[in-house]
Amino acid sequence: MPRLSDDDLFRSSTMTIGEHLEELRGCLIRAAAGLAVAVLLGFFVARPVVHLIEQPLRHALGDYYSKRAIETAADWRSRTADGQPLPYSQAEIRDAVERHGMTFELREVHPDRLAAVLGGAAPPPATSGTAAGDAAATAFDTDALVPVILWQPLARDPRVSITTLSAQEAFAIYVKAAILVGVVLASPWIFYQLWTFVAAGLYAHERKWVWTFLPISIALFLAGVSIAFFFVFDFVLDYLLQFNAWLGLDPDPRISEWLGFVLMMPIGFGLGFQLPLVMLFLERIGVFDVAAYTSQWRLAVLVIVIASAVLTPADPYSLLFLAAPLCLLYFGGIALCRWCGAGQATKASQ
Repeated sequence: MPRLSDDDLFRSSTMTIGEHLEELRGCLIRAAAGLAVAVLLGFFVARPVVHLIEQPLRHALGDYYSKRAIETAADWRSRTADGQPLPYSQAEIRDAVERHGMTFELREVHPDRLAAVLGGAAPPPATSGTAAGDAAATAFDTDALVPVILWQPLARDPRVSITTLSAQEAFAIYVKAAILVGVVLASPWIFYQLWTFVAAGLYAHERKWVWTFLPISIALFLAGVSIAFFFVFDFVLDYLLQFNAWLGLDPDPRISEWLGFVLMMPIGFGLGFQLPLVMLFLERIGVFDVAAYTSQWRLAVLVIVIASAVLTPADPYSLLFLAAPLCLLYFGGIALCRWCGAGQATKASQ
């Protein structure tokens, strides 16, 4: 239902612009105070949160190096046609990696030299007394190398560990984890303050919608955060690590960089999921109407894709997993605006 030209949202409000700004300042101060308290509480649980944040990355690295170990064994070929094969079959290697959580490094040794070293004596270099014999004796015999597999549990593989490059970096990680916990814990209070400010500019009969949309807003934010952390991370990490493998690069992730990634994506998802309520608010204050939302849906989809590219890392999976729900939420926002407009029209006709 199009809004009438004299249907001013703030017509019945007795607050001046200065008073609205003062109300906004008070809401922001209360929201910041609540966030500060939540961050202080976050310091008490930051340590297990850091370990929780590490798990998706450790799991992805473990899968990456497990697949790489199996591929390494499958691709290995003896240097000679009658050379020594691997000491384990492909089935044994796959069973050790996939079922028993083992990984390995493939090395090659000269068995006679290794036996001499293990026996406590190194064989003296052979000499023949001739220049040709001395040259043959000092040549490195690659054909005599045999493969050796060095096993270790995947959890103790240094390639799976997440590193810090400075002593103070661990403290910064701890603080960031506390901030992440604080943002999640304080999100209901922050959204409450924002909706309180919105309610100050609504009609008296419209302020009841605040108590309807406040829990929806909180639920949408937490849903976005949860989807990013528990669902999207696995796909994104798998893609990024496989891209490293395609380029022939070994990843050496730092926990601080990963934590920045963890902070950015879930909060971006949570804020993006507020789209239906933002659409309703803009419709209520007369910036857009349902007809504009409906006619400009193609442009809206383009804007959503661009915004998703900004709010997520440079990979197609995270962009797709944010853009697709936002497109659905956009059309859900249109339905929400129609429903609220229909309800208002029914009350106006009574």
